[in-house]
Amino acid sequence: MLFSWVPMNVAQFSAVVFVGSAVAGFLGALTGLGGGMVIVPLLTLALGVDIRYAIGASLVAVIATSSGSAASFLRQGYANIRAGMLLEVATTSGALVGASLTTLLPGSAIALIFGLVLLGSALTATKKSLVDGEDLGDKLCESLHLRNTYPCDGRIVNYGVRRIPAGFALMAGAGALSGLLGIGSGAVKVLALDRVMRFPFKVSTTTSNFMIGVTAAASAGVYLARGYIDPGLAMPVTLGVLGGALAGSRVLMRAPVGILRNVFRGVLLLLAVQMIWNGVKGTF
Repeated sequence: MLFSWVPMNVAQFSAVVFVGSAVAGFLGALTGLGGGMVIVPLLTLALGVDIRYAIGASLVAVIATSSGSAASFLRQGYANIRAGMLLEVATTSGALVGASLTTLLPGSAIALIFGLVLLGSALTATKKSLVDGEDLGDKLCESLHLRNTYPCDGRIVNYGVRRIPAGFALMAGAGALSGLLGIGSGAVKVLALDRVMRFPFKVSTTTSNFMIGVTAAASAGVYLARGYIDPGLAMPVTLGVLGGALAGSRVLMRAPVGILRNVFRGVLLLLAVQMIWNGVKGTF
């Protein structure tokens, strides 16, 4: 049974899920953290959905988030396709490993891990970028042809990247979290891109959104094979997230970076405390 205590009929439940997912998709596109950060707690804490089914629906929605926002980012010249495809090798491999752990861990352990990831995301989401101007990267960046440009304040800014091996390792960890928790793991991706590899912040968030769909697709196949993706739940989640992501991608281009970094902090802290508390109590 997907949900056990919510006093709603199917139509009401679907409507609530759709609205909540639209908000999650909007916030996920704005910050590059992915809508799964809000969707899974919404379904499990507020609506009583089994956490594994919530993760399965979230993975499908994450694919929609990436598809909805990445196309806009690519057209406007923000996402770094070459770097994203290189790093997807790490995230996809990690996602398959994470998804394979799903049936080995109890729901309370997954909830506890999710809460800790939310807490870490809240603490890192508001940190200032290390990149203030043009940085043409290191020798490995030049060898891999990862230098690129992006529009900023009416001009074109050149940038490169640094510490590619460290970023690659973090991406593998992000993929594992995506497969295990049903999130885009955008928090870890943005951390790796922005603070380790020295991408400009808007390039970090847009490249993260470009990548999360491929990562989620790798692990969604595992959840589908194990019966954890229910179409009746995944459909309103996906439609809501897609609409929210399209709106969020438009707002991102005009919003100040400082505001973007503070959008999720309070929500993530609250959800983190709730998920950790329920994980410790063994509610799931």
